[in-house]
Order: sequence, then C-alpha cells, then structure tokens
Amino acid sequence: MLQSFKLAMKSIWSNKMRSFLTMLGIIIGVASVIILVSLVNAYMSYMTDSFSSMGTNQITVNMINLSSRSVSDEEIYEFYSEQGEVFDEISPMVSISGAIKHGNDSMTSTSITGVSEAYLSIKGWELQYGRNLQYGDMTGRHKVCVIGTYVADELYGSAENAYGETLKINGYAFTIVGVAAQQEDEMEEGGTDDFVWMPYTRAVKMARNSNINNYVFTVSDLSQATAAKSQIESFLYERFKDEDLYTVTAMSEMLDELNSMIAMASAGLGGIAGISLLVAGVGVMNIMLVSVTERTREIGIRKALGARKSVIMQQFVIEAAVTSSLGGIIGIILGSVVTSAVGKLAELSATPTPAAVLVSFGVSVGIGLLFGYMPANRAAGLNPIDALRGD
Repeated sequence: MLQSFKLAMKSIWSNKMRSFLTMLGIIIGVASVIILVSLVNAYMSYMTDSFSSMGTNQITVNMINLSSRSVSDEEIYEFYSEQGEVFDEISPMVSISGAIKHGNDSMTSTSITGVSEAYLSIKGWELQYGRNLQYGDMTGRHKVCVIGTYVADELYGSAENAYGETLKINGYAFTIVGVAAQQEDEMEEGGTDDFVWMPYTRAVKMARNSNINNYVFTVSDLSQATAAKSQIESFLYERFKDEDLYTVTAMSEMLDELNSMIAMASAGLGGIAGISLLVAGVGVMNIMLVSVTERTREIGIRKALGARKSVIMQQFVIEAAVTSSLGGIIGIILGSVVTSAVGKLAELSATPTPAAVLVSFGVSVGIGLLFGYMPANRAAGLNPIDALRGD
C-alpha cells in the first residue's frame, strides 16, 4: 500500500501540468459546493435572526369589524384570560396617521401606534429613560407616550432631554414618560427607532374608531404556537362566521416555511455544483486511461516479474484516489477563502460548514476510487507478453 502511494505521488509529480488539469475539475466542483452551501446557510441564519428579532413567539391577528359582526377589545381580553396557560401577553395595536411636532420641528414618517402596557415586553426591548406605559394609562386614556431614540435625538437632541417633555401628536399634547433604548446601530427616518407609543384607549379615541382591528399575542411555549393559533381562529370564527374577515399569523410557522424553502434551495444548488464533480470524475478516468496506455511496458515488466493483478489494480486506483484527494484539499482551501471573502462583501456571517466540507471531500475521494477502477482494471488485465510488446 505504501509503495503504491509513493509510486502514485511520483507519477503525479512527474506530470505536474497534466495532473493539475486533471485536478481542476475536482477543485472547481469541491469549491463550488462549499461556497454555495455555506452562503445559503449564512443567508438562512440571517433570515432566522431577522425573524427572531420580530418575535418568533408572536401571533398577529388582523380583523375586519363590521357593524353586524364585530369583536370588541373586552371580548378579546376575556378570551385571553380564559386561555392564560397558553398565552403569555397581549396588546392591541391601533395605528394613527399624522405628524408629531415639538416647537417648530416636525416629523411625518414616524410610526404612531396605540398599544398596551405589555407591548414593550412583547418586543423584548428596554427603556433608556423614564417608565413604560401602565395599566392606569389605559383605563384613564392618559395623554402620555413612549418614544424611540431617533425621535428623541431629532426633536430634543438626546433621550435624556426628551424625558418629561411635551410632544404634540396631530395637535394633541402628550407627555413623554419614557424613551426606549436604541435598537439599531445606525438610526434612520422610518426605522426601528422612529416610533411613538401611546395608550391604545387614547389611540382609539383619536382614530375615531370604536373597534380595534389588530392584536398581537405571545405564547408561553413556542411548541404550542400552532395550537394557540388554532384556538384564536376558532374563537374568531364563532364570532364572525366568515374566515375572510380575519387573518391569524404565527411567526414561528412563517419561519419554519422559510427555513424549509431555503433548505430545499441549498440542496438544489449543492446538487447543481455536484454535477461538476461528476464531470471531473470523467476527466480523472480519461487521464488514467492515458496513463495506462503510456505505461503499458512498465505494467508488462512488473507482471512478468510476478506482480499480482490486485497489486497492479491497487496502484492505479490509489493514483486516481490521490489525484482526486489532492484536488479536494485544494478545492476546500479555495472554497473557504472565497466563502469568507464573499460573506464579507455581502455582510453575511459566512463560514464553510463542516458538513459541506466533509461531503464534498468524501465525494471527491469516492469519485477517484470509482472512476479510477475502470483504468485500473484494464491495466491489471493486460497480458504480460502483449504489454511488453507495447511502445
């Protein structure tokens, strides 16, 4: 075995250019598999993190309340209380269109939303200054609000300066009781930190709409999200008798569907890249057949001196396997370097996955063994007399 390996390395080294061209298909194939699979996995992780920041334990409810069929916030809260072991928190969501103003400065793209005291916890955020909205603010319809850091910086210069100040929302004066901690590294207009929260009861009054159409629930156990979604749908169907009047969306289900789609795409791209490995295998076989033809006299001499058929076959199979293995190693190095470079350019945390490396390298070695067998079998089957006559 060791002698066959030494002979294989000698043969590869004595025909460096031909050996490199033989390996090139393996190199490209292995590198392609690693690059594509690793980048797709990095994108999958990015999407998962994005959905997680939106709250994978959240269930959103959107309704169309009619004059004849509607669901009040009292009924929703009653349902929530009855299912206390399933749900963790709840908040109505009432959107207000308009502008906010402080002195001569105004902002028109800020998200203005009426929420409950639980909304800060649902978002998983913290306060930088002041307090959160409270239950008493809901029952009293108080004109108080919690604002984002971007709003505080733009209108007041800083979060500290904004705390306790007055903010006008569509002409109504609100007291800023809290400033949320900054969420984004770079704040921008219309971004995550550009918002105002007020008590949902006050928002309903300002919107002149007695019905609340949007709610967000959180589940205590993520594994129960689908069951919790079904309970909400059953409750709403009893009230509306029409599935077109409401939509219930579980973020965890959307994430599962997304991961499934990305995984299928990853497998498909890996398979396409794997075709190049198959083509490379044909190249290995062709070169090995040429090698057998060139070394016919050598094979004849070895067989005449008593070399067994298995020894001759072993030599050529090992040579093909070594050629493919070297190509696989170079492909792994190339794929790792390109993956890291492309990941940085795309601002993705892309690193070669162990699975992609092991599978691509294993396939490259397997191709060497598989496609090296036919030339090896041909070499081993040569008649010593005919082989010695060969030029």
